[in-house]
Amino acid sequence: MKKLPLSTLILAFGFSLFILSCQRKDHTNAELSLKSISLITKTNRLTSFDSTLIHPFFIKYPELQKYQQEVTQLYRKRTYQYIWYDRKGILEVAHLLYNKMDNLEDEGVKTTIPYQEKLDALFQNSRENQKPNVDDELFISSLYFLYTDKVLKGLDATKTAELGWYLPRKKQSYVNYLDSIIANPSLIDKNEKEVFEQYYRLKEVLQKYRKIEKEGPWNPIVTDTGSTNFKRGDSAQAIAQIRTRLFILGDIATDSKSVLYDDELATGILKYKKRNGALENNPITQKTIASLNVPIAERVKTIMVNMERCRWISTDISKAKELIVINIPSYQLTYFKDGKPVLFSKVVVGKELNKTVIFSAEMKYIVFSPYWNVPNSIIEKEIKPGIAKNPNYLAEHDMEWDNGTIRQNPGPKNSLGLVKFLFPNNNSIYLHDTPSKNLFNEEKRAFSHGCIRIAKPKELANLILKDDPNWTPEKIDAAMNAGKETWYALKTKIPVYIGYFTAWVDSDGVIHFYDDVYQRDDRLATMLFEE
Repeated sequence: MKKLPLSTLILAFGFSLFILSCQRKDHTNAELSLKSISLITKTNRLTSFDSTLIHPFFIKYPELQKYQQEVTQLYRKRTYQYIWYDRKGILEVAHLLYNKMDNLEDEGVKTTIPYQEKLDALFQNSRENQKPNVDDELFISSLYFLYTDKVLKGLDATKTAELGWYLPRKKQSYVNYLDSIIANPSLIDKNEKEVFEQYYRLKEVLQKYRKIEKEGPWNPIVTDTGSTNFKRGDSAQAIAQIRTRLFILGDIATDSKSVLYDDELATGILKYKKRNGALENNPITQKTIASLNVPIAERVKTIMVNMERCRWISTDISKAKELIVINIPSYQLTYFKDGKPVLFSKVVVGKELNKTVIFSAEMKYIVFSPYWNVPNSIIEKEIKPGIAKNPNYLAEHDMEWDNGTIRQNPGPKNSLGLVKFLFPNNNSIYLHDTPSKNLFNEEKRAFSHGCIRIAKPKELANLILKDDPNWTPEKIDAAMNAGKETWYALKTKIPVYIGYFTAWVDSDGVIHFYDDVYQRDDRLATMLFEE
């Protein structure tokens, strides 16, 4: 590795000397230091290159033409000065960039780098006092934009929209971002202001799972055909295999090789089930074993797919004072205040035919004892056939006609429960209570027509209105049970993000995998790995 350019080091050191000199009122020495810096800077600075050489470069390297506009913008901004060279040769930051490109798989990126041989020759044969070359300079800049495209930006917004992803994409000029990289090359390894923090957590786990993949065969756990599940105290050879699998994955600390289903294994099973979206109980079912038998290569692919999703998330999300996040595959809502989770709640999301949309909006209203204005699609498909069979259908469901449509009256039978939370959007999606509490005990909770039912609506309302002098827990409870619809406009709007992550690393570094409820991972993987 080369060191940072001498001119940069001397400039920083000279500036420190200048500060000290001022403090000591030694103006003469300070002036000498500044003159020395100026002289060295001029000595190492390269002349500008001819701007007309950019176009021929991209004719020569057509596979890089995608980046021609950004490269041209970059050098126009810098008056066609060399970026990656000084008079001593290629700068250290360029070597760091090459190293990142040489290890793209560590970033969860699987792609072919164009002109790989030229790239390798350029950096592996670089030497001190290497004469600057315009082609090589433009090649490294194209390399930089390829890197930001694959690692920082990800798939473009048109393709993510095809995948049903309508969360706001981050906006960044990678022409300007290069200034930050050159000023602080360490940002190329980790920059949480540029990339969503979850990306780096997934990246760490990716290395762990790749290591598992390399270290040995991932043989399926085999059970007797007559065995459907195991409980504590049972003994079987498969139990020893399960124990080894949990040890490899980190769910138990040691591998005793025992064939007995003991307390240590039961604790590991609970941990495994918790982080795989399963009901937290001790029996080892065939479904548990099927989950344990998912090929490690599939887990690696899932991690990579979710790293890509992290590239699309704006880092501004972490700046919100209040924030509500729903992750569809985990069937969970998390309410954050001042960056810390203050409420976790199970949710029910849209079923396959009525998928909950991935988007964001601001919560503006809470409606207590709400009416349910029945959508026309439900009226046509469910209610009218019900009325045809039973003339008392509306009365039995506490419904009524209202200006040509049907609504359900407030009360305990109401499909929206006792409260709903509105963040106006074109998708007609909102959060609401439900009288069907039993559904929250299900492992898979995709049952709704698209809206999101929450298991803890009263707790959410209390937390949202905690600092509002107009409300107390008693008033909230009374409004929820009043049988009369009441709207309340929030004093502070709360961003609501509905996302889709099938792999997530928590604050303790533990990876959680969730079922791909809407079957979106494979399609995204196809897009990624064809890029």
